[in-house]
Amino acid sequence: MASSTSETGARATARRTDELRQVLARHARAYYVLDAPEIPDAEYDALFQELQAIEAAHPELATPDSPTQRILGEVLEGLQPVRHVVPMLSIDTETDTTAGGAEKFDARVRKSLGLTEADAPVEYAAEMKFDGLAINLRYEAGDLVQAATRGDGETGEDVTHTVRTIAAVPKRLEGVTAPVLEVRGEVFMRRDDFDALNARQRRLIAGGAKGEKTFVNPRNAAAGVVRQLDAKNAARRPLSFFAYGLGEVVGWDVPPTQTALLDAFDAIGLPASPNHARVEGAAGLVAFHERIARERDGLPYDIDGVVYKVDDRALQERLGFKSREPRWAVAQKYPAQEKTTLLKAIDIQVGRTGKLTPVAKLEPVFVGGTTVSNATLHNVFEIRRKGVRVGDTVIVRRAGDVIPEIVGRVPGPRPAYVPNFRMPASCPVCASKVVREKGGVDHRCSGGLFCAAQRKIAILHFAGRRALDIEGLGDKIVDQLVAVALVKTLPDVYALTKDKLETLERMGDKSAANLVANIEASKKTTFARFLYGLGIRHVGETTAKDLAKHFGGIERLMQASVEQLLEVADVGPIVAESVHAFFNEAQNRGVIGALRDAGVAWTENEGHAAAAPLPLAGKTFVLTGTLPTLSRDAAKERIESLGGKVAGSVSKKTDWVVAGAESGSKLVKATELGIAVLDEAGLLKLLDAG
Repeated sequence: MASSTSETGARATARRTDELRQVLARHARAYYVLDAPEIPDAEYDALFQELQAIEAAHPELATPDSPTQRILGEVLEGLQPVRHVVPMLSIDTETDTTAGGAEKFDARVRKSLGLTEADAPVEYAAEMKFDGLAINLRYEAGDLVQAATRGDGETGEDVTHTVRTIAAVPKRLEGVTAPVLEVRGEVFMRRDDFDALNARQRRLIAGGAKGEKTFVNPRNAAAGVVRQLDAKNAARRPLSFFAYGLGEVVGWDVPPTQTALLDAFDAIGLPASPNHARVEGAAGLVAFHERIARERDGLPYDIDGVVYKVDDRALQERLGFKSREPRWAVAQKYPAQEKTTLLKAIDIQVGRTGKLTPVAKLEPVFVGGTTVSNATLHNVFEIRRKGVRVGDTVIVRRAGDVIPEIVGRVPGPRPAYVPNFRMPASCPVCASKVVREKGGVDHRCSGGLFCAAQRKIAILHFAGRRALDIEGLGDKIVDQLVAVALVKTLPDVYALTKDKLETLERMGDKSAANLVANIEASKKTTFARFLYGLGIRHVGETTAKDLAKHFGGIERLMQASVEQLLEVADVGPIVAESVHAFFNEAQNRGVIGALRDAGVAWTENEGHAAAAPLPLAGKTFVLTGTLPTLSRDAAKERIESLGGKVAGSVSKKTDWVVAGAESGSKLVKATELGIAVLDEAGLLKLLDAG
């Protein structure tokens, strides 16, 4: 029993790890790629730190593509990728906003350097943390030849055309003839320029201009301008730049300290990070943090914290790097800024995943560098905890300096009785039933396949590579299909024709024909892929496979009670309730029926409980290299369909290693351990025999 409990806990931890990685990737894309953050910085940091803690406690769960091991970002469509010769790493964030944050960093540095209390204090370069977009400027023989965004740290976007319009970025450096000098810094927008830009945008919108919008804050405005495809548009939107670091350097004498580097930037015509200072020890860091905090409101640009770097470059080299960040630097944020205003009403916003979020409608108030008229209230339990009601004077905070939230109400008697806020019983968008998981805090619309608010994400998930795998049905196409009402629910995807698709922007004859062919090919799928594609909350790939094996067919699954669902391996009360609620919603069953009528089909059986043992049950495979005809996913799917397990590493428990072209260390280890090795032909023979 103890072993079973331990295995269940391990699976739960692994699933939470996968969930955190997916959530962090989605929010990083919203922040870095779309310039439209969905959660506060503080909430993102908490999720990131949870993942770090899990991977530290369970090293076997750590993977090279984990957000903790890389920078999360990607190249925006329409911009050319740029490979960074020297990776653009992020730096660690110290979430302790008190003096203790600086003291912890100093203590870590001293310990890593082997210093005692008797040794002299470490000297640091202390700088401001700008709220903008990180940029790499490449100068060759002193001339600016390229500008690129951070991207994922390894590959960014070529934004030379827009960065050349920034007056603060010199096109030629003074007195520099080095073959290569890459300078890293921050592109940002001053507050007065931001206000002027938004005023201009409002005039354009009022005049009937299409495609124009106002910007949430200077950071988003700066990022949006830099990543414009049209340099003329960028030139009309004023940006600024400060330099703070180096990338690739060939033939330029790098100063011995960070402070001297910033001075050198100024000398060659690059505006260096202002208000920087060389300080000694933890006391110097704390004093700098407090000084900048006092001056923060008066600065002409937004900052969300300060950055501490060991000043001596030789000591930086001794301290080295972790997987994604230097040990010799840290960013320390400031507490979010707060103001008071009137709570006029509470509306409900239905998110792309069906979550219902109460949103406060506020008397507009200027806080943290922008005017706030809406703020998240998270959920009904947060509203109760904070004790706020319509008509209250409330405290508004820009959490993480990005998304506003209400902290609480200003104490005092209410002039009249106001009832507590209650969540609606029906979705305000589609009228489906609103449900809340037992023990959970969030209310959700149960019409996942029907609700217009969830339409785009439902289609993208359904078409994803691990679901129905409709190649070519990506973000841009789905946005257009939904905007022109060609696709309102999932079955509409299968009614798309070449003629309909050719009405979309940038959709030519060949592209339309290919997409129609891919849609047609997706009709032949597996039960597990179909279940996963439905986007049922808490049902990932593994759970979808477990449900498919256990029930064998869609009708048995749709009619299953919560008790019957709990009989499935690794399905607990939360998952069972979620699956039952999904299939209990008439609109969802209607969509499934329409998909089957459209021709989406798979092979069904009597279910795992009634079936004979699968031929590869209990056997473990490891895949390595590239197979001639089978993709990694296809091979894994066929093995698992016969009861086999596909592991990520070779061990004594491995039964077969399937090796293709360019197999690496896994094949070497298999040979050392005497494990049987199959090529693709051997695997197919084994599978066909099963």
